[in-house]
Amino acid sequence: MAAITQPEATNPTADSNGGKTVAQFSLPAVKLQKIPHLSDYIPNLKTLPNPLENNPFFHPSDGFYVSSGDVIFRQIVYDLSGIVPSPNPDHLAYHRAGPRRDVVFEPSEVRAAIVTCGGLCPGLNTVIRELVDGLWELYGVRQIFGVTAGYRGFYSREPLELNPKRVRSWHKRGGTALETSRGGFDLEKIVDAIEDRGFNQVYIIGGDGTMRGAVEICNAIRRRKLNVAVTGIPKTVDNDVGIIDRSFGFQTAVEMAQQAISAAHVEAESAVNGIGLVKLMGRSTGHIALHATLSSRDVDCCLIPEMEFYLEGKGGLFDFLYQRLKENGHAVLVVAEGAGQAMIPRTDAQKEERDESGNLVLLDVGSWLKSELKKWWSRDHPGELFTVKYIDPTYMIRAVPANATDNSYCTLLAHSAIHGVMAGYTGFVSGPINGNYAYIPLEEVARAKNEVNTKDHKWAWIRSVSNQPDFKKR
Repeated sequence: MAAITQPEATNPTADSNGGKTVAQFSLPAVKLQKIPHLSDYIPNLKTLPNPLENNPFFHPSDGFYVSSGDVIFRQIVYDLSGIVPSPNPDHLAYHRAGPRRDVVFEPSEVRAAIVTCGGLCPGLNTVIRELVDGLWELYGVRQIFGVTAGYRGFYSREPLELNPKRVRSWHKRGGTALETSRGGFDLEKIVDAIEDRGFNQVYIIGGDGTMRGAVEICNAIRRRKLNVAVTGIPKTVDNDVGIIDRSFGFQTAVEMAQQAISAAHVEAESAVNGIGLVKLMGRSTGHIALHATLSSRDVDCCLIPEMEFYLEGKGGLFDFLYQRLKENGHAVLVVAEGAGQAMIPRTDAQKEERDESGNLVLLDVGSWLKSELKKWWSRDHPGELFTVKYIDPTYMIRAVPANATDNSYCTLLAHSAIHGVMAGYTGFVSGPINGNYAYIPLEEVARAKNEVNTKDHKWAWIRSVSNQPDFKKR
């Protein structure tokens, strides 16, 4: 990290805190998060004028290129009253994304590889398309390849040649046209394949596990002193990647979740003592469930992995749902897939079962809740009508094309990544921070999490719109 020297600043006293004087404060030092560059380990790296100078679609002028002094602050909200201390002793800042005046790659010598790893997410094909179009149209790159079947595709399959004509309508399709898979990460085989095939730009699209793999690839390339730039484009429909404002596909997922919630509401409302139960994606974070609940207003209770809940007794889920049924005759319950996992009985084999990415295999909290709800009602309210309609739209949500908002976001992500790679940056991720696109160290993104803070205002909004209990036993 590089420290930016600046004069100490103080805030003049002001009568703007409910009649109280705002305390003076000193502005902490700014720490700029350094992005690795090929010149860090390749001596005498040649630089070239940016080809955008000759691109007829652009008219570069003052302010068009981003300088090394353009930064984005990670934290922009502060309590100047002095009542709550700043959580960060220093202002963290990141390089702003965008084209640089000088590049280190001759377009005619670029061999770019694009790979998608892990599960599906709306917008994957848009990112691929925009990477191809951006490399081809902006910088004149003509050797672009798609690596199929995820990480294992580097060493087990022939790459697919890509051009704008081939990818023209990919953004209208769900899934990934390059195919994907989990696992298959063999570091030496992957880096050998990158070197043997002459790839010098690698664009890796995937989730947190994929990003951790990309860090290892970067480190191995650095050890071999290869002139290869690697960038990660974080992909997670759950929106659980830290630091960036949101991940691509998330808004599409929330929009699609509305259809499932609406169906559950119709089913519940049309039955006597009807409950509509919807399971949404969210292994470790409940962002989709949270935002879908906030935007739906048909949801009576939202359960996410970041909060504990209990079923029986006063203040429990069953007690709350019974009151809702008495008041309204129906209820809608949304649960994220990672919620309540500690409550579901597991066999010894299930306790050890993991998927190809190394994640603990989740049990179906939706089916379990449906079963528990039926047991509760038949035990406590025998003879009374009761219906539970369970909807699991997981694969419908993640397999759809991106909506307009996510499509435009994917374009900016792809182009930001291209500008950074062409300038020689490596081991970085492009993403929006407080609405501005920045370059973030890949290692930092691979470590960061984005959990729902159940103590902040967003969760307070959930409680206010659903009136659900806090599920704290008293």
